[in-house]
Amino acid sequence: MVFEGEGLAAFRGERLVFAGVGFAVPAGGALLLRGPNGAGKSTLLRLLAGLARMEAGRLRWGGQDALADRAAHAARIGWLGHQDAVKPGLSAAENLALWGGPVAVRAALAALGLARLAEIPARLLSAGQKRRLALARLALTPRPLWLLDEPTLGLDAAAEGLLGDLLAAHRGRGGMVVAATHVPLPLPGAAELVLA
Repeated sequence: MVFEGEGLAAFRGERLVFAGVGFAVPAGGALLLRGPNGAGKSTLLRLLAGLARMEAGRLRWGGQDALADRAAHAARIGWLGHQDAVKPGLSAAENLALWGGPVAVRAALAALGLARLAEIPARLLSAGQKRRLALARLALTPRPLWLLDEPTLGLDAAAEGLLGDLLAAHRGRGGMVVAATHVPLPLPGAAELVLA
C-alpha cells in the first residue's frame, strides 16, 4: 500500500501557499514536512486529511483516488493537530474511553507514561501531559495513516522517547506517518519534503 500525492496545490485566502507538491509514503514509511512558519505544512496536512480544498493535483491510496470516498479516507486517518482535543472535565481515562475498552485504555496510558494519572481530571494535567494524552488516543486508533502536526509540542525528552516507541510500533505494523515539524523527530529513515 502506498499513499501518494502528485502536483498538489493549495491557496490560503487569496495567497497560493504551495504548488507542484508530490510525495509517496509506502506502508511502514514516514514523511517529514519541513519549512518556515507559513510555508503550508499545516495546510498540506489538512489537504491530506481531506479537510482543506485542493486547487490542483491528486491524492492516491493504493493507486486509487484517495478522496473518491471521503468517509473511507477519514477512516484511514489518525489525526493529531496543534490542539490536543482533550475534554478538561473528564479524567485522562475517560478522555480515551470512546476509542477503546478499559484494558486498551490502560495500556495506552501506560505506553505514554500516564498510568498514574488515569483518574485525574484532564484540566489538572500539564501541557505536556495533555499532549501525551492526545498521543495515547492515537495508540488506540488502529488507522494506517497518522497525520501529525508538531507532535513534540510541549513534550520533554522522556516523552519524546515514548513518542518514538509509539511511532516505531505503528510503522512496524505497516502504518504510515506524515508529520509537520521544526525539530528532529524519532522517525529513522523518514523521507523529507521541504516547503519554502
